[in-house]
Amino acid sequence: MTATQPGSDRAAGAAAAAEVAFITELWTLYAVGLSATMLRTYARVRAVGLRGLRADDYFVWVGISALGHEVGHAANGSANNGMSETQRESLDPNSDEYMKRVLGSKIQVAGWSTYVCLMTSLKISMLFFLTRLMFGLGRSFQLRICIGFILVITTFITCLVSIFAFCRPFRNYWAIYPDPGRSCQAAISLPIVWSTFATNVSTDIYLIMIPIPILWQSSLALSKKIASTVVLGAGIFVLVCAVLKSAFILADPINGAQLAGSWGTREAFVAVMTTNLPMIFPLIKRWLRPLLPKQLSASPKVEKSPEGFRTIGGGGPGAEARRRPASANALTGLSCSASEELVADETKKEQEQEDILLPGEITDIEAGASSRRPSLVPGSDDAEQKAWTQLEHDSRK
Repeated sequence: MTATQPGSDRAAGAAAAAEVAFITELWTLYAVGLSATMLRTYARVRAVGLRGLRADDYFVWVGISALGHEVGHAANGSANNGMSETQRESLDPNSDEYMKRVLGSKIQVAGWSTYVCLMTSLKISMLFFLTRLMFGLGRSFQLRICIGFILVITTFITCLVSIFAFCRPFRNYWAIYPDPGRSCQAAISLPIVWSTFATNVSTDIYLIMIPIPILWQSSLALSKKIASTVVLGAGIFVLVCAVLKSAFILADPINGAQLAGSWGTREAFVAVMTTNLPMIFPLIKRWLRPLLPKQLSASPKVEKSPEGFRTIGGGGPGAEARRRPASANALTGLSCSASEELVADETKKEQEQEDILLPGEITDIEAGASSRRPSLVPGSDDAEQKAWTQLEHDSRK
């Protein structure tokens, strides 16, 4: 007894230290994700004002709210999984451990539900962003966005069905003895694991493939294409976390749930960051401009933008733009400009505005571009254009 006591104490101490480190990581990731979302909202409000915010700006806050619940659920302890038959039979229903496992099992069910809501809200936010990004391209591109909405909503319903329909009766999700079966152990339930994995992978790949092929068909320089691809394709990191999370659960049903919980939270954090990245990148670049060499921080030359030019961070299309027929050949005149480009127009119909958001920002400024051909990058109305122009002048003072 005396020989085994020090070993068990060390194991308990190591487990407690690991739990503290895990909880610290969870709340740190949440704080960073919340800060990024606040920074995104700040950038958008400065650009378009509160009335100029669009659907993607609101859905990202739905996602960050769900992330808070997800972190809170992951930070709780054990559930009804990872127990042998002997442990289940010997566990006193009146004991603290029994009550803790019942509560933890209920939290696992709630955690999966909030996880699904989180990922869905972020994907819907990205789809609304892509709607603005690709406004004015042809019907085939609009169709891709519509298919994306249908796919995301369908996978959302599929995941909810896997959570609420595969364990019957539902109270078995927090049953301890007799063993309710793996489908009723929410932390390692195969229907939940496989459905969330398959739906997330399929929708993430689809969302990545909407803008990337169009980007590479444009006349952007190779370096700009690569930089823009990194921003728009950052969702690949979400796929990596999703694969690792599912792999841990499938490989080790006993202890894998704890590792899967940490990787699930990391997946949610990466999803929040990649959703906000296109919006906060130019703002950070503007703040860092005084620290950059003159060659990098110098403002680019003024270019002339055709009528109908839009910016990524801007509001939706105006009435005139909506009435204008879409161009089926919108990609032929694409070229690139630097971040925070100040587009000065010489006539009353051409307002000053700034191109924002992508590190290889795409603007339709080719000399021979048609004045009625829409750009790949959607954008702002007059108020937004003036706001970004004023912001540009303020940053140079």
